[in-house]
Amino acid sequence: MAELMTRDGTWTFDGEAVRIVPGNERGVHRLRQELGEQTVPLAAVAGISYEPGRKGGRLRLRLRDGADPLLQATGGRLPDEASPYHLSVEADRAGVAEYFVDEVRRSLLLEEVLEGPCDRFLLPGPAVPVSGAGVDGTATFDGERVAVSWRWNTTEHKKHAGPQEFTVGELAAVEWQPPVGLESGFLRFRPHGVKLPASAEHDPHAIELWGFKKESGSVLLAAAVTARLPHPKAPAPRPALTEPAAQAGEPGPAAPADDHDTLLRRLRELGELRRDGILSEDEFTTAKAAVLERFHGAG
Repeated sequence: MAELMTRDGTWTFDGEAVRIVPGNERGVHRLRQELGEQTVPLAAVAGISYEPGRKGGRLRLRLRDGADPLLQATGGRLPDEASPYHLSVEADRAGVAEYFVDEVRRSLLLEEVLEGPCDRFLLPGPAVPVSGAGVDGTATFDGERVAVSWRWNTTEHKKHAGPQEFTVGELAAVEWQPPVGLESGFLRFRPHGVKLPASAEHDPHAIELWGFKKESGSVLLAAAVTARLPHPKAPAPRPALTEPAAQAGEPGPAAPADDHDTLLRRLRELGELRRDGILSEDEFTTAKAAVLERFHGAG
């Protein structure tokens, strides 16, 4: 067990997960406080480091690409002070911070955790319902539907389009862009098959954002929706096997001679069908023999 307590927050590591509790001091970013406690499983961790400074240091937890819907939604655009995976450390806690880093790194080595990208989210995302406010509108999300309503000062194009509502299944993506300089940011919902205008100002699928320190709900909403969308790196779903009993006696179209992976996958699918009780033992044996015959022929 390793624990690091600072004014910025408390991190605890039990060998299986890093538990992150944000501080409640005035200087702690509002996003971190609204996000609340986070539990990061070791499998989601790509690395950890401590960066010492003159008056203190910073602990950084690096997550695997695609492990966290919050990082996926924000695309690396969160400032350090808003990231739940950065912790400011006072100078007199530097030794504890270095010990914490050693413990996490040791567990990563022992458990042989991969650093590569994930094909599914390993963190659940922010709790719902959640809402976010922008300059010209507000958005709410209850876990199934997104509702967008407009303020009095929105553009005529958005007023004409009226309030918007999208189910999770209708959305291909959600995009969050923070304000930069004099340019506004946006929270945009991108439905399947819909071509959107380049500017969020006239896009009824987007609300404009000004300022970030006081309004972090748009980030939480974007992450909550992202957590419920298909993972961008998820493997393509396997085609469903219909009428398995009939297929058991039908070898199907011949596979290419070099497509051994497809044939092996077919064997695994048949095994799952037998395990689930969909295929009888005789049906499984017949189908397996047909697949093996083709496999040996391909070899």
